[in-house]
Amino acid sequence: MQRQTIDDTEPLRDEIDALDEPAVIEFGASWCAYCIGAQPSIARALARHPRVRHIKVEDGPGRHLGRTFRIKLWPTLVFLRRGQEVERLVRPTDAALIENALARLGDAVA
Repeated sequence: MQRQTIDDTEPLRDEIDALDEPAVIEFGASWCAYCIGAQPSIARALARHPRVRHIKVEDGPGRHLGRTFRIKLWPTLVFLRRGQEVERLVRPTDAALIENALARLGDAVA
């Protein structure tokens, strides 16, 4: 099982709120077994939506962005349209769940 690399810098909440393009923020940790296990499903679903921005954020103590989204478990995927949350998945188990949430982004991913 290959470990995912997550950027150690997190964007500011103002930057997230100002996004124009559809986006998915993935909160997790590089050592988290649930996060590692979810990577194939996340990658499969996102591969079908290349116009959706995927932002991986290392979460944990001292990390502010996750607190602003009230993240409790990893991985948590937050789906955004124009910076506003439209869907959230906690510990998704298959690509179909992620694909359905991407579909709810509507015309932004068409």
